Amino acid sequence: MKTILIANPKGGSGKTTLSVNIAGYLANRGQRVAMLDLDRQQSSALWLATRTDDLPRIHTLDSKKGHANDWLVIDSPAGLHGKNLAHALKLAHKIIVPVAPSLFDLQASRDFLKTLAEEKSVRKSKCSIGIVGMRMEMRTKAAWALEHFLATLDLPILACLRETQVYVNAAFEGKSLFDLPHHLAERELEQWAFLQDWLEKD
Repeated sequence: MKTILIANPKGGSGKTTLSVNIAGYLANRGQRVAMLDLDRQQSSALWLATRTDDLPRIHTLDSKKGHANDWLVIDSPAGLHGKNLAHALKLAHKIIVPVAPSLFDLQASRDFLKTLAEEKSVRKSKCSIGIVGMRMEMRTKAAWALEHFLATLDLPILACLRETQVYVNAAFEGKSLFDLPHHLAERELEQWAFLQDWLEKD
């Protein structure tokens, strides 16, 4: 089972949005997917409970008995650090760090990426790290600051996802972008192309 860890110690960075949509993408590809929601708010767990039976199945980790899963998606909590971070990294094959365009998010993300670089499992190249820019509003100062920050990183930028109600409306129905009719999410799906390719690489 391959494990994807969605992590950023800053609350509100977009971890849950990214987690549920990655799980939805993999499930729509016919993969057997489980999710582990470590956040106190349990937003991913609520989303899973809202999904209807006609949608591609995504299991909770607790219900994986009897299911041989291909992927585990971990929605990590804010403030992930120390032993909890080290343990999560030991499980992870891929780490995705969502970064939102605010001064506080950029600083927290910069510090977190430095911490990741010092972790043994990352130094030994046991897992791949990628960055996703979240809630991009083009032609704004915040977007410019995020683009400048991303340009300073020696890491792959997997996607820059725009601010849109499509994610919000889909989540209310327990859906991901990939569960929607194509015409409702066409523009958003285009932004996921490189991220999809990166997920599929070993």
